[in-house]
Order: sequence, then structure tokens, then C-alpha cells
Amino acid sequence: MYGYTDFDRRFIRARAAQYRDQLERYLAGSLGEDEFKPLRLQNGWYVQRHAPMLRVAIPYGALGSAQLGALADIAEEFDRGYAHFTTRQNVQFNWIPLVRSADVMERLAAVDMHGIQTSGNCIRNITSDAFAGIAPDEIIDPRPFCEILRQWSTLHPEFAYLPRKFKIAIAGAQEDRVAAGWYDVGLQAVTDATGQLGFRVQVGGGMGRTPIIGAVIREFLPWTQLLLYVEAILRVYNAYGRRDNIWKARIKILVKAEGARFAEAVEREFADITQRDSGSAAHIITLQDFNRLAALFAPPQGVDLRADHAAPIEVNESDLQPAFQRWTQRNVHPHRFSGYRAITLSLKRIGQAPGDVTAAQMRAAADLADHYSQGELRVSHEQNLVLPWVRTADLQAVWRAARESGFGTPNIGLLTDMISCPGGDFCALANARSIPIAAAIAERYTDLDELFDIGEIDLNISGCINSCGHHHSGHIGILGVDKDGAEWYQITIGGSDGSDVGGAALPGKIIGPSFAAEEVPDVIEALVAVYLRQRSHGERFVEFARRIGVAPFKEAADAARRATAVAQELQA
Repeated sequence: MYGYTDFDRRFIRARAAQYRDQLERYLAGSLGEDEFKPLRLQNGWYVQRHAPMLRVAIPYGALGSAQLGALADIAEEFDRGYAHFTTRQNVQFNWIPLVRSADVMERLAAVDMHGIQTSGNCIRNITSDAFAGIAPDEIIDPRPFCEILRQWSTLHPEFAYLPRKFKIAIAGAQEDRVAAGWYDVGLQAVTDATGQLGFRVQVGGGMGRTPIIGAVIREFLPWTQLLLYVEAILRVYNAYGRRDNIWKARIKILVKAEGARFAEAVEREFADITQRDSGSAAHIITLQDFNRLAALFAPPQGVDLRADHAAPIEVNESDLQPAFQRWTQRNVHPHRFSGYRAITLSLKRIGQAPGDVTAAQMRAAADLADHYSQGELRVSHEQNLVLPWVRTADLQAVWRAARESGFGTPNIGLLTDMISCPGGDFCALANARSIPIAAAIAERYTDLDELFDIGEIDLNISGCINSCGHHHSGHIGILGVDKDGAEWYQITIGGSDGSDVGGAALPGKIIGPSFAAEEVPDVIEALVAVYLRQRSHGERFVEFARRIGVAPFKEAADAARRATAVAQELQA
């Protein structure tokens, strides 16, 4: 994984010192709230419903064991003993007092971490594939390009105050595991007819109150021109994006309104940049530039590239064989290098909110990484942790340790592997709580036989229209809404993040009026029952939903609502 240079370290430590000065002046009253707010936001500090919330960047999802250990220390010493991994490869703390925030920034800087540009109207944390560098279907390792964009965009003076926040994702494999279509800019590695490497460029994707899939404005962009083209996109957005209305300020609104004219404006700006010698020389990515960074993402020195691809996967105790096989089926993933596998440590279990992880679990995961994964972990889009360098011969030992630490649930990709935002329990923007809904659904599906029979379902939950839980892209999506001060939930069917059904990212379709909190688990059960009764052999839920449409699900949801009402009357 990438190791910070001396310059990187000096930079983030200077930034931490700068923030301490700003905080002290704010607490002393010499810096006003309006002046301090943008400064704390661009260092990752929000003020939420109950306390400040810190968002820490994990660039392209790569995390070292020492860094995870430091996050565990921060959770114990400054927070309430836990943290929350998000869908965008960040980690959040919900209870750190603002007066101690500068201390936390210095702790983070000591292990090459920070919260720079995890908030504010700027280019946010660059995200990528949790399996980057190890995926068998990889065209190119996207992490060097992510790092180039990270270095270029950090405190970029021209793009520090954009009309709204700006998010970029880069996918380097054939399968889109980054949800590229849902980003302000999504970059998908491709090759042309001659085998040359480039990127397909999508612009204007986003969720929120207007879910839109990004428009493809370049089918093939030579990789050397990546920075130039992203700069052209941002310049057009910076010049013409709405600043008078926060709800219409995202680039997706500009792209939707302008259509082909937006792409034409980007091409004109791109041509202007490339024709200026100084700009071209500064931002063309050379092979030397790429190779220099790519060397920093080479396999760790401890990886045996001569390992036997046919190394056996065995378990000694016959009574544990079925459990181990289930785990290998769901949580163990193919690897680019012979003799290795990637392992997902599930952060989804009964009694724990999706994406939450305790300090003890963080230390346990760090220990697993040190012993079995060259000290490296990844944070996934689905709010889980990944061990990228596990030898096939160590799978049984990792499985046992994962079970002991609460990471061994064999549910990756199944119904209980839910994505969820913290919702109304923490977020000041939320209309409804997400965590109790996730818990109630998880408690309905504790039978692993049933989960495996149902098969793959992405169930995503957001507490408000801002869509931090990515409900629009869920095969089943749940959105918290406010009705006369009460918490209600809207259900959608058939959404996709782009990693299934031929890579077609799509927003789900609403199945009808919203449901009360106590109705939601019954409704989800009814929707799944429709699928189980009518599916074709081998047909996945999302394929089934696209085939039959919304009407059968709406009918089943309405019947579940009526049944819940009758049950409540009988209890009364």
C-alpha cells in the first residue's frame, strides 16, 4: 500500500497545527462561528444532532494495521468505544467533544491520517475498488491514478469552494465495484481496439432527492490525459454550477439541464487546456510518473509470488465443515496471485449497527492483518473490512479468529449484509432512524439456511433524502421520511449500484405510500416471499424484480400493511 512521503507527513502535521490554532481562536471568541465553520468542515468536523462528528479519510480504502490500531485508541480515549465505516471509504466518530478535536487531528497525523476535504464544497476523498491490485478481472490497478488525483486535488486553490461537494470514483476492473455511475465523476478503466489503456468517463451521477445515473461523455480517454480532462470538467462545473440554491447545486443538475451542451463545453475547455503548453506539461501523466507511483503499490515484500495456486483449503474437524464451507462461499474471494485469497470481515451481525466496529474489534482486525495479511486492510463500499493478502493455507486459522472476534458471519452479499447510514440516532439531517430498522430486519433473518436460499440481495437504508445509505441503488431500498413529525419509510425495488445485471446502474422504483416503522419488517418479508414463490431457477432477486415489475411487490406490501394493522388490533 502507499506509504506517505516526508512531504505528505509535513503537510498533514502542518494542517493539524493550523487547525489547533483555528480551534483555540474560536474557543477564545476571536474567530466567529461563520468564519470557523468552513475551516472545521474542510478538516472533517461536523456538528451533528448530539455532538460533533469527525469524518476521517481512508484514501481509496487502504488502511494499515497501525492506523486501525490508532483509530481504536481514538475510539476509546476520545469517543464512546466505537467507530463507523461509511460507504465512501471513510471512518466516522460521533461523540468527540470539539474542545478535544485538535488533539485527535494530531493523533491521526502521527499515523498518516487526516480528515482533510472529507467535507465542504470541494473534491472529497477519492474512492476505489476494495480489491484493487488483487482482483482477477483487473484491467489496471486504479490506486496510482487515485493517488495522483488525491495529490492534485488536495487544497487545490481553484476548486476549494465549488458550488457543492464533489465526489470521484475510479474502477480498474471489468466489474464495476465502485458504483461509478452514481458519482459526480466515475472513471472506468477500458482498453481500445489496439489494446491501449484509457478510461470511460461518466459525469453527473448522484443520489439525493434527484437520483441520476452519470452520463457517459467520453467512451475512451487516454490515461495520460486523465488530470487534464477532470480539470476541464471541474472548470465547467465551477463556472456554470448553481450557487443560488443548495438543492440544485450538484453537477448532476447542470449535466441534466445542459445535456449535450455540457459535454461540448468540457471538450472545449479540455482543448484549451491541452493547447496551452504550460498546462499540458504540468498535468500530462507520463509513464515515468505512473511507474513511480505504481511501484509504491507493488505486492508487499512478504507475498510469495511463487505460491502454489492449487494449495488445498482444508478443515480438520468434520463437525465444522459446513460452517467453514459457508464462510468460504460468501466471505472468501478469488485473487490475482496464486495461493492467495481476499477475505471479507463482516461488520454485520445481530446487536451491532451496519458498519459499526468497536475498539476491541478494530484491534482484533489489526492483529488479523498483521498475522495473515501483511499488515494491510481495505474498507469496502459495503461497510465491511477486507484482508487482501491471505494465504490459502491460512484460511482455516483466519476463519477461527474471525469468528472469535465477531467478523465471521457468512453473509457477504446476502440480505443481512445491509448498507445503512447512522440515521436519526446521530445525524441532524435525518428524518428517521436507520439503525432500529436494520436491527429489526436482521432479527427476522437469523437462519443461515434461509439466507442462503434467498440468495444475493442488496438492502440499503437511508435516514433521509441525502442518501448516505445509498437506498436508491439497493435491490430493496428503504428511505426514512417525515410525516407530520412521525418517522415513516418509503420502499423502492430494483435499484443497482452497477455491479450486477450487466453493470446497469439504476435507481429503484417506489412501490407505494410510505410505511410506519413497525410495518417495515413485515413488508420486507412480504417482498422476499413474492420472490421465493415466483422466481425462476437461478434467478437472482434483482433480475426477478426487473422482470415482473413493481405491481406484485406493491400488492404484497399493501397486504403486509393490512396484516400488521390486524395484528396490532388483536393485541390491543
